[in-house]
Amino acid sequence: MKVIGLPAIIIIILVVLFILFMAIGYVKAPPDMAYIISGFKKKSKIVIGKASIRIPFFERLDKLNLRLIPIDVKTSNAVPTADYININVDATVNIKISSEADRLRLAAENFLNKNTEYIAGVAREVLEGNVREIVGKMRLEEMVSDRQKFANLVKENAEPDLAAMGLDIVSFNVQNFVDGNDVIENLGIDNIVKIKKTAAIARAESERDIKVAQAAADKESNDAAVAAQTEIAKKQNELAIKKSELQQESDTKKAMADAAYEIQKEEQRKTIEVTTANADIARQEREIELKQKQVAVKERALEAEVKKQADADKYAAQQKADAALYQRQKEAEAKQFEAQREAEARKAQAEADRFSKEQEAEGIRAVGEAEASAIQAKGIAEAEAMERKAEAYAKYNKAAVAEMMIKVLPDIAAKIAEPLGQIDKITIIGGGEGDSTGVNQVAGNVPVVMAKLFESMKEATGIDLSEIIKADTYDAKVNRNVNVSGLDDVNVVIKNSDS
Repeated sequence: MKVIGLPAIIIIILVVLFILFMAIGYVKAPPDMAYIISGFKKKSKIVIGKASIRIPFFERLDKLNLRLIPIDVKTSNAVPTADYININVDATVNIKISSEADRLRLAAENFLNKNTEYIAGVAREVLEGNVREIVGKMRLEEMVSDRQKFANLVKENAEPDLAAMGLDIVSFNVQNFVDGNDVIENLGIDNIVKIKKTAAIARAESERDIKVAQAAADKESNDAAVAAQTEIAKKQNELAIKKSELQQESDTKKAMADAAYEIQKEEQRKTIEVTTANADIARQEREIELKQKQVAVKERALEAEVKKQADADKYAAQQKADAALYQRQKEAEAKQFEAQREAEARKAQAEADRFSKEQEAEGIRAVGEAEASAIQAKGIAEAEAMERKAEAYAKYNKAAVAEMMIKVLPDIAAKIAEPLGQIDKITIIGGGEGDSTGVNQVAGNVPVVMAKLFESMKEATGIDLSEIIKADTYDAKVNRNVNVSGLDDVNVVIKNSDS
């Protein structure tokens, strides 16, 4: 095995490093982009649309866009023209960074690593200043009538300023001139009036020339027409004379021809009559012979037709009888089948009706039994309830009744006083000063009603509720002076709270 020496390895490493070094430094610029390689030499290298080598770590690569930059140039305020008319100018301009080496280096110095908006802003200020300068040197009518001249002047004036920055003007187009006093519009109206005037004069002169030429042409045409008509009249006279001569000659020849024609016609008529008579006789003979043949043919046809019709009628009658017989058989079978089906349907309907009636009767019977049971149970329950109620009432003595009545007295008093609680305002009429009779009547209405209620209850039950209420008084508690009437076998004892 052959061993590679150290010098060879070093050479291979150097070659690889050189190739890698060149690969890293390889650059290729597109046509719309300028690559600027700087750093190793004093003068930078410019690459547009081709490839080049940049020495890594020693040279740097910068890019400048060479595409068009559209700019809308408008004067920020009105600019006076040479004839002292204030106007505003609106123009569209396309600029780009120059491809020339010297201008491109200037552009690199001014706009390297700047975006297109910055470049457009700088160029717009330069162009607007040049527009103002050219507007001040030209008259308004001259600018409006020759926009291209104005654009060329602005372009020529601005190119040196932009070239110093490394920029080129590709196009400059004036969009509009605007003035605040309608001067441009009035100039247009003046021109329109002048054009209309010139056109009207030219039209009048043209119409005059047309009428003169038309009159001359009419005269020449009339003279030619008279001469032509005169010549025509002469020719017509000659033609009439010639026609008369020819007519006379023609009439003579026609008379001779008519006479010869009549003679020939008479001879032909005789010949025709004879020929016609012979033809009539022959035709009559042929007609008689033809009629005889027609009679014979008709007799044979009639005979054949009668025989054929009789056979056809016989066959038709036989077919009709067979069809009628077949139809009657099918109708009988259909009626029999329908009768069977109807009988089966009636039988099924009868069974269904019987089952329905049985179910209905069973349901009615069940409902009746249930209702009877319910009525019986209800009666028993009501009887038992009445019996228990009677037993309960029988156990009540008058004391219990009195207790029940006392418990409902507050509710009764509340119901009696409820109308007074619903009164919002009351006006009492009558009574003098210090007389409270009206108020007493209203306020004393509730006790009066309660007293009458006690009297009614005493008459109905024999229990005096007023005495029961007195049992809670001081006299009853201290002196034990209580007398409650109407309570059988009941001793009411009120003890003192101290005892």
